[in-house]
Amino acid sequence: MMSFASRSLLLAALVAAAPSAAQVPVTPETAAPTPIPLVQPQLPLPTLSDAQRQELARLIAKDEVAQGLSRTPRSDLDRLDNASLARVALDHARAVHGGRLMPSDFQKDWGIRPTAYDPLPGFVDAVARDRLTTWVRSLPPPYQGYDALVEGLARYRKIVAAGGWPMLTVAPAYGSSGPAVGRLRERLAIEDPELTGTGDRFDAALLEGVRRAQRRYGLNPAGQVGAQTLAALNVPVEQRIQSILANLERWRWLPPTLDRRRVQVNIAAAVLTAFDGDRPIMSMRAVTGRPGNETPMLVSQISSIVINPPWNVPSSIATKELWPKERANPGYLKRNGFRVIDTGNGGKRLQQASEQSALGRFKFDFPNDFAVYLHDTPARSGFSKFDRLASHGCVRLEKPEDLAKLLMATTPDWQPEAIDAAVAAGKTVRAKMAEPVSVYLLYWSAFAGADGQVGFREDPYGWDGKLAATVERRSAAQALAAK
Repeated sequence: MMSFASRSLLLAALVAAAPSAAQVPVTPETAAPTPIPLVQPQLPLPTLSDAQRQELARLIAKDEVAQGLSRTPRSDLDRLDNASLARVALDHARAVHGGRLMPSDFQKDWGIRPTAYDPLPGFVDAVARDRLTTWVRSLPPPYQGYDALVEGLARYRKIVAAGGWPMLTVAPAYGSSGPAVGRLRERLAIEDPELTGTGDRFDAALLEGVRRAQRRYGLNPAGQVGAQTLAALNVPVEQRIQSILANLERWRWLPPTLDRRRVQVNIAAAVLTAFDGDRPIMSMRAVTGRPGNETPMLVSQISSIVINPPWNVPSSIATKELWPKERANPGYLKRNGFRVIDTGNGGKRLQQASEQSALGRFKFDFPNDFAVYLHDTPARSGFSKFDRLASHGCVRLEKPEDLAKLLMATTPDWQPEAIDAAVAAGKTVRAKMAEPVSVYLLYWSAFAGADGQVGFREDPYGWDGKLAATVERRSAAQALAAK
């Protein structure tokens, strides 16, 4: 189990570029919430003393706010009898520990599910030993990344309370002066405690502040305030909070512990990071699924690497893209190394030979229900872009050979020399790893860096809005059921 002090997840390598288009405000669902029944424990509920009831009501009212859940007024909690307050506490524990969603709320490509959790034994023990505060504090996910987002949520709520931030309509240039520069400085200072200087001149300090903001938003940190930077700065603070809330909920779906050797992909930022324990040991840019061909969230294990892999073309890609190209330009398939294979039932499928494979020289296999994997690509230009959501759902890697050698470090038969020789030979080989490595495909559109600053990426799949609206609806339903 990771210690609280050393918890870390995706705190490195998340400043790489992400989609550049401005976020579009999402309108929450307005359907009336359907009350959902509170949990009915099978074991007897503990009896709370008067002091414990007051303590528990105070803790729940405070913790709901801190964790980004809908707040139950303290006065409502104080009116509950012993059994009702205990059930509210158990429901709160489940929400903080594993999220608010019901199984039916998960989209298919949200392939991560929270583990089963029964808070009653811990609650009974906390009441018996009079340690309710310790119990409540133990409920959130045990990761520093989650804690940092909780702190970020509090900061952005203070920004709302202070009146939000101004909308910018003019993009001043470095070296210029005037009111527009002063408004830009004022806007940046709201999110950036490192910004120094005053006045209406676009000086070096303001230039660095613009670059820091561009890095936080996944834009090209050139320091020029163009349309994309203005759009990112003008995203309402309420929408930034919605993004934080959605990402806090996703953190609650993760397993209570993460494997020491693991590979993590931030789908929204198109970045891969390899970890050894809490230490990031490799990072690279990736290309993830374009909207409409979303890369799913999932957890699995890489157990083998295919060297010089052929590409067995998914039927959807063949139907939509390759067969039309052949009809429009006969001979296209042969020129690009595709074989037409009879499936035996009157159908045909396509396979691209390893010499010309779109998968490049490395394919990292892991079992999943979405037929996605990590792989090399001969198309290298995509990695220089800041908008790197362009694949059909699989994850293309900037440095696949480096990753292959890292993952094979504990496999005696597949040390770097053997990998190099297999690649040079050109034959397809499946290299089995001595120790499987866990892989996490995650969708982080809001995350906190090592400096505590919250970075944001566009919500390219629209998942933040859907998730935040569902959490809001479920929280409201639970509040109705508690009354």
